[in-house]
Amino acid sequence: MIDNAESLSGPKALGTFLRTHRERVTPEMVGLPGSPRRRTSGLRREELAQISGISATWYTWIEQGRDVSISASTLDRLAKSLRMEPAAREYLFSLASVKDPQALPSSAAPDAGLKEYVNQLTCPGYLLDSCWNMLAWNPQAGALFSGWLGVDEHPNLLDFMFLHPLARQLVTNWPERAKRVVAEFRAETSHYPHSEAVRQSVLRLRERSNEFSQWWTQQEVLAREGGERRFNHPLSGEIRYRQQTFFPAGYAECKLVMLLPEE
Repeated sequence: MIDNAESLSGPKALGTFLRTHRERVTPEMVGLPGSPRRRTSGLRREELAQISGISATWYTWIEQGRDVSISASTLDRLAKSLRMEPAAREYLFSLASVKDPQALPSSAAPDAGLKEYVNQLTCPGYLLDSCWNMLAWNPQAGALFSGWLGVDEHPNLLDFMFLHPLARQLVTNWPERAKRVVAEFRAETSHYPHSEAVRQSVLRLRERSNEFSQWWTQQEVLAREGGERRFNHPLSGEIRYRQQTFFPAGYAECKLVMLLPEE
């Protein structure tokens, strides 16, 4: 039976997650003696607290879903004591809203296989990193952004929108789209709050573009969404696309943008 009151985040969700994993770990798995008289095969709360070096009472409060502050070091000890796999550890820290100090930075550079996938798309497609640098694009995207992609040595979508003269000609209703782009980029920076590259990208654009600086200071935040994208192409005339954005597995800082032609 499904519990409709089950929480997917917050202290109660964290407590449930820890309890479930505690019940899966046997004393023998962590070097404690087992006993045939035990009522459960999993660890007791007191045992997990002991091997994790924290107070049994405090751990009980965590598992009960009380709103207590938990440090990264405490979560680290609990994850190790419970023999959590990387995905479970990541989820644990996410539930506690704490940054994992041992989290490995994901590589923003796509490998040859991912680039080949982009090339096989039949519609314009390209890969962006956390700063919206263009990491890869296919010939269809190159044709759409002719005069920029393939010309700029280090293409960046934000630079294109605010610093390249072609953008105001190519992008239909440029002021509305550009303002939304700023709000979407601000929303995405919440995923990289300590990224020096992102910070420098914002500072550089604020210095070089009055429009970007003005809209950035307005503190608008909008989710990056699909929808219609219109272009006034110098050779093809008006073109309409439906944008879809995907996040390739294994590339946390990459996003694949596809522009699907509208019929």
